[in-house]
Order: sequence, then structure tokens, then C-alpha cells
Amino acid sequence: MRSTIAIVVAAIFVGCSVPPLSADGGVRVKDIAHIAGARTNQLMGYGLAVGLDGTGDSKQAIFTPQSVANMLLEYGINVPAGLIRVKNVAAVMVSTELPPFAKPGDRIDVTVSSIGDASSLQGGTLLQTPLLGADSKVYAVAQGPISIGGFVAQAGGTQVQKNHQTVGRVPGGALVENIVPATLDRDGVVSISLSDADFATASRIASAVNADLGQALASAPDGGTVLVRIPQERAADLVGFIADIGQVRVRPDTVAKVIINERTGTVIIGGNVTISPVAVSHGGLTVEITQELLVSQPPPLAPKTGKTEIVPQNQVQAREEPGALRPVAGRTVQELVRSLNAIKVTPRDIIAILQAIKQAGALQAELEII
Repeated sequence: MRSTIAIVVAAIFVGCSVPPLSADGGVRVKDIAHIAGARTNQLMGYGLAVGLDGTGDSKQAIFTPQSVANMLLEYGINVPAGLIRVKNVAAVMVSTELPPFAKPGDRIDVTVSSIGDASSLQGGTLLQTPLLGADSKVYAVAQGPISIGGFVAQAGGTQVQKNHQTVGRVPGGALVENIVPATLDRDGVVSISLSDADFATASRIASAVNADLGQALASAPDGGTVLVRIPQERAADLVGFIADIGQVRVRPDTVAKVIINERTGTVIIGGNVTISPVAVSHGGLTVEITQELLVSQPPPLAPKTGKTEIVPQNQVQAREEPGALRPVAGRTVQELVRSLNAIKVTPRDIIAILQAIKQAGALQAELEII
């Protein structure tokens, strides 16, 4: 019998982690930044999912019977919580994000998550659940049938399950009741927040906006913000002015970075990464374990107590491939990948080589291990 110890990993080489550049070499401002004040708000509420087919909370979840008792009391039915034993009800937390500029009457999707020991929310209906913001005010109310996008079936100790059964969604299940005021400008100034703060990108946005408007109205106070003064002739059309700014194209700048995920063997190399000339020698190690079955027999004149036995014998061999010293350098991602492929290294070896090159001071980029 022969078994070989092997490690298999995968590597992915991509360019910069920025939106794709257009033919003119730029991306829209709206793709790498957003207007401060136009933001989402998180909402959350506690509710009950009813109509489950015996897959609800058990008596161990003491808050569920109490919640059912409180609900029935609102309809004039007084039942002690200790006497309630229903397995078709589950206590759930309902969460969603209120989009900017949402108006009363708008519908938004909600996520329903079990907080008890219910085994499935399949077929359940969410009862009216107020959704509160961080200020404890009600901004939406959710209700409707729960969709889990899967199923669970069991019989005779055998179970078949598809997708997660204790989390579901109610598409369009929440009605917006109150609005969250959004302030697009302060004292005639629009604030643009970059998704990834960078001084060069902020400066380029300010320059591009000024060139597009024909006036020096934009400035970058820091690497994550660009301030644009609203000209008098555009004050009456603030939405159109912001829309025009969002269409301005710039070439974003990024920090040279290499990201390594040792758990999955994934290597991501940014487009600005370069390596100073350096020589690399890396050999591979192969460990092979073999097992042979030997037959042990007693001698011809041995006592009758002797018997034939099978004795396994293991052998371990280790072979190390000879490593040659090869130069590695690259001013672009393509050149770097070509250099690494030239020495025929595996993705696992690439991770070790990049870490060693960084320690040698030849990797001109940040090395981040996740």
C-alpha cells in the first residue's frame, strides 16, 4: 500500500482592486466615492414567525411563550405563559437597511433570523414587527410570508436539507413609515467621501472637478474628502449638480499591496507591486510513505503453538528537489508573474517566496496576511 503526503493550494493573480478603467483611462467619481449625508441606516426589530410545521421553538426558549402570551393579551385573551406549548411559533429578529431618500409607503426587503431553537422557518409568516433605528424610533414595519429558498425533509432518521433553514427573507416585506432627513450640502458645500482614502486620488478628483466646472470650486482637505462649493447658478438644481460631479472621470491611485490568504492558498498582487532585483532558490520536498506486508511462518520443527502471521512494515522516504539560484524581478504584475512562473514554483512556494522577499527588503509593497 502506498500513500503520498501532498499539499494542494491555488493562486489567483489579479490587478488593482479598483473599478475597471474606461477607454479614456478613468473611472467615474460616483464609482469610487459617495456624497456625505446620502447613507443607509440600519433597522432592527423583534417579532414572531407563525405557521411553522412543528419546527418552531421548544419550551426551552422561554421568551417565545411569553411573547405569544403578550400578543394574545393585546386581543383580550389572557393565557399564562407557562401553559403555552406551541411548536409552530418561533421568535425572530428582523433586520434591514433603510436606503437614503426612502419615503413613507416605500417597500424594502427584510431578513428574518431565528433566535431560539427552531429547526426551520419554512412556510412561516412574520407577524407585524416594528423596526427601530439606533435612536429607538420606529422607521418601518415588517410583515409577510418568509422565503428561505430551500427545504428540509426528514423521515426514519434520514434528513435532506437545502440551504440554511433558520434565516429567511421577506421580499418587500417592510413598509417605510418615517423618513430620515438627508443633508446633501452644508453652507453651500457638497462633501464627497472616498470609498478608499488616498491623498493622490483625492487630489485628482479635486483637479478633475475643477477642470470640468471651469472654476476652482473643489478642494481636498484630507485624503478621504473632497469639498465642492456650489456655484450660484447651480444652487437651484442641486441634484443635477451632484449628478454631473458623479460623471467626472479620474484615474484613482492605489497603494502597492500583496494580500496572502494562507488558509486557501490565495495570492492577490496589486498592479503597482514591484520587486527589486533579487535571487531566489527554493527546493521542493516530497515525503513518501510505503507499506509492505510480510508473512512470518514458524520453523518446521517448532511447537504446535507457533502460527503464521502477517507483519506490516512501513518505510518512509524523503526526497528534496535541488533548487537553483534564479533572479526574480518585475516592474509590472505581468513581469513579476512571468518571473515566478519561470522558476516553476507552486502557489504554496509563492507564498513562502513572497514572505522571504519582503523580509529581504526587495518587495516594494505592503504584505498583508489574512
